[in-house]
Amino acid sequence: MLSDTRPPKPDTRRKAIYAAVKRIPRGRVATYGQIATIAGLDGHARQVGYALHDLPGGSDIPWHRVINARGEISPRSAGDSHELQRMLLEAEGVEFDLAGRVALSRYRWGGGKR
Repeated sequence: MLSDTRPPKPDTRRKAIYAAVKRIPRGRVATYGQIATIAGLDGHARQVGYALHDLPGGSDIPWHRVINARGEISPRSAGDSHELQRMLLEAEGVEFDLAGRVALSRYRWGGGKR
């Protein structure tokens, strides 16, 4: 019997992404690609971005803990959520260098269970 290699359905993908993001501890960050891998969507970092963008207001998903692979907050086309993201991370003790980057070697979550 061949294994099913089809990607999960969209609802299942979003649930997996949100579950992975919920596991990021306070004061730590993860990259979009890292969350994609944990969610079983290796190579689909953009899907993580789309899912987080679509979060409803008031969600308890800590979206602000997800940054890009360069350790930067990804720029947005509109709004000031990038400023809010930095403020939320700094409130958790995450530091940014003068170039606006987070030291992934220091703050990156290992992906383990809490």
